[in-house]
Amino acid sequence: MESTLLHPELPLIQEADLNNKTVLVRFDHNVVKAGEIRDPYRIDRTIGTLFSIVERGGRPIMMTHVGRPKDKKTGRISCRPDESVEPIVQYLEQKLHTRIQIPKFPIDAEKGIAGIDTSINITIRELKERRIGGIYLPNTRWFQGEEAEGELRRNFALQLAGLADIYVNDAFGSWQPHASTYDITNYLPSYPGFLMQQEIINLSRVLNPERPFVAVVAGAKYDTKIKPLYAIYEKVDRLMLGGVIYNTFLCAKYDIRIKGVTEDDIGLARELVEKDRVHNKIVELPYIVESDIMEGRIEGRYRSIYIGDFRPGSSYGYILDIDPMSFEDSIVSEAIGTAKTIFVNAVMGYTPHFIAGSQALDNTIDRNMDAMKMYGGGDTLQEFKNLCPGLYLSVMDNARYYFFTGGGTVLTAIQQGSPYGLMPVQALIESKKKLHG
Repeated sequence: MESTLLHPELPLIQEADLNNKTVLVRFDHNVVKAGEIRDPYRIDRTIGTLFSIVERGGRPIMMTHVGRPKDKKTGRISCRPDESVEPIVQYLEQKLHTRIQIPKFPIDAEKGIAGIDTSINITIRELKERRIGGIYLPNTRWFQGEEAEGELRRNFALQLAGLADIYVNDAFGSWQPHASTYDITNYLPSYPGFLMQQEIINLSRVLNPERPFVAVVAGAKYDTKIKPLYAIYEKVDRLMLGGVIYNTFLCAKYDIRIKGVTEDDIGLARELVEKDRVHNKIVELPYIVESDIMEGRIEGRYRSIYIGDFRPGSSYGYILDIDPMSFEDSIVSEAIGTAKTIFVNAVMGYTPHFIAGSQALDNTIDRNMDAMKMYGGGDTLQEFKNLCPGLYLSVMDNARYYFFTGGGTVLTAIQQGSPYGLMPVQALIESKKKLHG
């Protein structure tokens, strides 16, 4: 790993003495939906960190969040079986041929788990004596202190710290500063895992790209993407939009109306339209797919339309995909074909019915053999895998491709202009300062 590309003040797990140490590792294994693992990619990417810890004599206690068990309005924490870490543990046990124990704690129907009690000590003894291969704590968001404030949170961070000698954060996708990603660093020597280091190095490639730099960004909501969208706009040479973000831009630019796009969002998008009149960075995808309904791709109920035919005041149905013909357009294909860095955080169509736009985008990008191609995590990666399985498998180990494990984290870092602005990463640097005075 090119550790020279990392911040000199970032402590590295490579430098830590792990022999006979209990190591508390925070992962982002948030891959369980309705009790099943949809895609183990995020787990697989952390196996290297886990192997390194064990190979160097460390004994791992693992943790991750799964889903959103806490009701933001009422504060109620629901510990539902379908948001349990059990499928993750089963996957790891099969993959690593070892036994991993999930400690059991009393669960309150309203408040979740009060904290980590002394019953875990027996399990920790089994771990140290190598009778089990690892411990995996219950979903961190089942614990009252994880997302709380004040004393509850501090106590939970202290309880976590009491389990181990060393803390490792390998949860790149978990950029929010919670007890298990942030506060814990106040109490234990703390290091980034190998995945975290790799993600930071590759973020630097997005933040300081080889040019021309093209980004493709889509999203289901315009208002939540404004800040990262503007930050990306400043960085890129060319920008392509998809999803509701593109629909909103088209409404604002051509004074049309598209079903599902709010007047508030159109008002917000006018600023981007004005900005682009000056800088001319947005490459418009000229052929889009209009549908009368959102429920399916039903013959006779959808059609391709050309944005050159837009007339002010016109109204359209739902725009649910980019027509693949858009990627044959000379301006679009040249922008993608001549890029040296391509960043994609986009699902172009309304899945699962409208998928042709995303397939065409991924295949067009793949034809550019020279560019560094970087994909944001989450839905972008999931759809890439679903829609282009052959391509996905062929590029998994291709040095010209990189797949981030957290799309939201990438956008947050771009917005801040640095991976070191992410609070859990800052906390690791601060931890090193405290250790070494």
